[in-house]
Amino acid sequence: MRTVNRIGFDAPARWLAGAVSDMLAAPLPCLIYGAGVALVSFAIWRALLQSDLAFWALSLSCGFVFIAPMIAMGLYAAGQALERDERPRLTRMLFVRSAMRSDVFYLGLTLLLIYLLWGRVAQIVYGLSTYRLHKTLHELWTFAVTTPDGHGMLIAGTIVGGVMAFFTFAIVVISTPMLLDQNSNVFEAMFTSLRSVSKNFWPLLLWAAVITVLLLGCAATAWLGLVFVFPWLGLASWRAYRNIVGEDLSAPTAQ
Repeated sequence: MRTVNRIGFDAPARWLAGAVSDMLAAPLPCLIYGAGVALVSFAIWRALLQSDLAFWALSLSCGFVFIAPMIAMGLYAAGQALERDERPRLTRMLFVRSAMRSDVFYLGLTLLLIYLLWGRVAQIVYGLSTYRLHKTLHELWTFAVTTPDGHGMLIAGTIVGGVMAFFTFAIVVISTPMLLDQNSNVFEAMFTSLRSVSKNFWPLLLWAAVITVLLLGCAATAWLGLVFVFPWLGLASWRAYRNIVGEDLSAPTAQ
């Protein structure tokens, strides 16, 4: 069993500051990684809007937080390399050998199922709020902010989505970077993540809020802000893991 350290409210600021230093140490691979995520996100978002699927563009964008931890696996590897005084390579960030195992697949499958469940829940909330299909983003936005039914949809969606998002955060905030350690399995990693949130609830709630605000800012830029924000958060998340999780108490000690 891994030890779990207690952290203070200043921890998220330290992680973000350290992540800036990490990005300056390896700017090119980190920004290319972020640009790839940004361009794919923008392409999907744009295609949905042009297909008059504004609702799905909005709901799937809100659900980005559910799958982002797995997409950031290459950035955790970069943080691990920098910790060892090694220079991260883009090829190793794109093909993380230590992540190519069944435990990572099981965690990824869990997050995918949560993501798909969120899409279904969002569809139910939307369907219970209106009988119309708002095809454009402007129509959907006008409905959401100017009508009582739209306000109800926003409130219900925020509550349900917030609960789902925080539950997802609780099981992945530590488990995804932890699985780069070949000695960890998915159950130990998820349990350690839950213990970390339980022991550091308020600081990690602040960290979750910071992530949410930054991702919302990226959404406001049609996801192009992910070029910088995504690698920044990925490297900071690696630092969060290293700060919170200590040694494996079950590991044999040298005599």
